Amino acid sequence: MNQQEIQSVKQRFGIIGNAPALNYAINVAMQVAATDLTVLITGESGSGKESFSKIIHSLSARKHGQFIAINCGAIPEGTIDSELFGHEKGSFTGAVDSRKGYFETTNGGTIFLDEIGEMPVGTQARLLRVLENGEFIRVGSSKTQKTDVRVVAATNVNLMDAVEKGKFREDLYYRLNTVPIFVPPLRERGTDIELLFRKFTTDFAERYRIKPLQLTEGAKQTLIGFPFPGNIRQLKNIAEQISILESEQNKPIDTDTLAKYLPQWQAPTQSLALFSGTHNDNFSERELLYKVLFDMRRDVNDLKKLVRDVLGNEHDSRQILSNHKDLFDSIAPDAEPRQPSDMGTGVTRFLPALNGSRPETPTRPAVPPSENYGHHPPVQLFDEVDGDINEVTEVEDVTHETEEDDSLSLERQEKEMILKALRRNNNKRKYAAQALGISERTLYRKIKQYEIDEE
Repeated sequence: MNQQEIQSVKQRFGIIGNAPALNYAINVAMQVAATDLTVLITGESGSGKESFSKIIHSLSARKHGQFIAINCGAIPEGTIDSELFGHEKGSFTGAVDSRKGYFETTNGGTIFLDEIGEMPVGTQARLLRVLENGEFIRVGSSKTQKTDVRVVAATNVNLMDAVEKGKFREDLYYRLNTVPIFVPPLRERGTDIELLFRKFTTDFAERYRIKPLQLTEGAKQTLIGFPFPGNIRQLKNIAEQISILESEQNKPIDTDTLAKYLPQWQAPTQSLALFSGTHNDNFSERELLYKVLFDMRRDVNDLKKLVRDVLGNEHDSRQILSNHKDLFDSIAPDAEPRQPSDMGTGVTRFLPALNGSRPETPTRPAVPPSENYGHHPPVQLFDEVDGDINEVTEVEDVTHETEEDDSLSLERQEKEMILKALRRNNNKRKYAAQALGISERTLYRKIKQYEIDEE
């Protein structure tokens, strides 16, 4: 299918977005629609799985037949057999008359079974017979009936896990999964989030006769960066809230205003109390990376300023170091030791501790001044603040060491957060990934990368 045909289907069914994963899912749905193959649509709750079932039905030869969507999780276990396959009079208490089931009334059409993973095991056996032979038996009857129905199923759970736990039949899984279609979650669709938000706010503005909302560039990036566990359904609710409650604003919605409507979330530059002494369970990988990067940037800027002042004021070095005492006090006592041999040729001394005693294991090398400060003589390093200046030792290229140290620090922090999440969730990857705000596949890759033992 070409892009023009895909865009035509999007307009027909009101699908907004241009994410590659979304276009691929639509393409698969268009190709399989002309057949009678069983389709299994997977994706998170609220990601729009029902729209794909409608695409398949409307583009198939059954488009003039009946289409019915059934939520298997919303029907009680005791009545789901009767709802799907019908029942005979007197077959159970309250069955005062015979009744046709959905598979009988939609003969020649399409049935969409949403939340198929919630279907009872007994009902799964009946469904398997329909898929295999096109036959079913009403509850309380012994007569076999025929039906010609196409089944499109959807689920937001991992059916293979359900099979391993004995909650879902393995033969039914493979029968349903003839053609799989994966609907991507909203957080993986990038700028589609902004397009959907604009569409929703415009619709609400027309419905409530208010002025459409606009977002600042910062608010747009905040919106795109939010994980949206409820997907499109959650985005629509947030858009409606803001449209009503912020309708009197005459200026675009900024980041702070938008953050008030995003549950359990704050802008990365304002929250991120993960390493500042405040315990926070609702962290994400994005927030972790922002925090570490901002801390690195602040430390590097402080070191640049310190080295520049030392180079420019050799005679007042003691006073300069005293003014920056907090920079050295913040060095963790349990930091990994760095040997002089690790820092490259020519560097044999480190900046001293301010109390007059040399630290046992230096933790950070001197950082050369930025090129913006011009050319300076070689750096002079001191054994003690009150002592004489030792011989001049040239500091050769150590920038790569700082970058390597920063990279290792970031990886170490990331590994610690993964270990913390795994311990908190009893080594269950699914819940640990949700706590970290990353996908289970990404967590698995990180576990392999850092050689984390889950035992």
